[in-house]
Amino acid sequence: MLRRVLISIVALVVMIMFTACSSSKTQTNSSEKEATKLDKLDGFDWKRFKGEEINVLLNQHPYAEAIIERLPEFEKLTGIKVKHSVTPEESYFDKLTTALNAKNGNPDVFMTGSYQLWEYAPAGYIQELDSFLKDKTRTSDDYDQEDFFEGVLGADKWDLTPGHKVGTGNLWAIPLGFEINVLHYNKRAFKEAGISGPPKTFDELVETATKLNGWNGEGSYGIGTRGTRSWATIHPGYMTAFANHGAKDFEIEDGKLVAKLNSPEAVEITQKYADLIKKAGPKDWSNYTWYQVSTDLGAGKAAMAFDADNFSFYNNKEGASQEAGNLAVAPPPTTKDGTDVGANMWVWSIAMNKTSEKKDASWLFMQYFTSKEHMIWGATNANVVDPVRKSVWEDAGFKERISKIDGYEETFSSIIDNSTIKFTPQPEFFNSTTEWAAALQDIVNGADAKKRLDQLTEEVNKRVERIRVDD
Repeated sequence: MLRRVLISIVALVVMIMFTACSSSKTQTNSSEKEATKLDKLDGFDWKRFKGEEINVLLNQHPYAEAIIERLPEFEKLTGIKVKHSVTPEESYFDKLTTALNAKNGNPDVFMTGSYQLWEYAPAGYIQELDSFLKDKTRTSDDYDQEDFFEGVLGADKWDLTPGHKVGTGNLWAIPLGFEINVLHYNKRAFKEAGISGPPKTFDELVETATKLNGWNGEGSYGIGTRGTRSWATIHPGYMTAFANHGAKDFEIEDGKLVAKLNSPEAVEITQKYADLIKKAGPKDWSNYTWYQVSTDLGAGKAAMAFDADNFSFYNNKEGASQEAGNLAVAPPPTTKDGTDVGANMWVWSIAMNKTSEKKDASWLFMQYFTSKEHMIWGATNANVVDPVRKSVWEDAGFKERISKIDGYEETFSSIIDNSTIKFTPQPEFFNSTTEWAAALQDIVNGADAKKRLDQLTEEVNKRVERIRVDD
């Protein structure tokens, strides 16, 4: 009897270990094949779920403000009551993760970044949306999925296999707006320094930024970038330059996810980026978040910034900043001859709780607030930038609005086709990029780039060694 019990215990342990080791593969296969079984409906009808009530959790953001302002219109159209709450970004994702982990259906709909999907989707927190999107009885004929920019919509698609790129597999969220990372420059600073135009190569960027140190008095400097020990330091300008240089964060080798953060391309561009910061960045760079970069650009402290394209949009509004009207936008500087220039992307989206009991009503909410009509309204009457739909960029009202920012539309048009999320989806994203930011700080402070990236690669590979994937 004791022997049989011991054998059973051992078998159970082995089964648990096997399940854990193969979870990525099993999850992926079921994700690709399994579609949500939906009740049949008799044609599309905005009023079909009149009287239902849904809960929506929003991050404090201009995109959320645009939604809130038009809730009365949605409720009038559908008869659905919306209860919403807004949380500042500093605590938003902690609150959201706790709520989703409860698996009690609340909230029904929530805002999320695409990077967070790499944790939420494998955990079973979010509903795949293809079943709703493809169902003509649930999705209006004029919704037009093809109107979304491919790289933006693709940022919310993933097949749940670590190491596989975004853009394939199920759709987990619908984009609300996004940011591509570009070069901002102050036209006044350039004119006073006798610089004819924005730098086109990374070497020119270092030279120009260095020349502009002190351009506006004591404390002013050449270029602002983020620098805190956070994933948010890696994803804007640095990851854009990293990807444009041909460097990769991970590759799949022999069924394993392997970090490539110390490749020759990675070392070379990291050293160039560190030199840029050392020669022309703010003295307290390691404390800089997006807020400090944007504020310094608008205040005339930074002559340039390498970050989200909406910085110039917001700072250029009359009365919004000291340098309003002086800011312009240019594509990211090239790092190699003959390469296509794109940008890494941040995407704000809305997703559906997998345990929601009001999924059809939730889908109507998601559909309405990502529709052409709402997107055009948000882009022309609110602060929804950048719009995720092609038709909005063709709208005369939006064109008039962005025409006040030199280079904004031209820059967008020149890089959008090569822009999406450049990171490799994997469950250790936030931990590995935080360590990556620490390594970048060390290199800026004088550490040897090759040795420090070798160390980083070893650390990250230990983090991801448990992850098994198929080529």
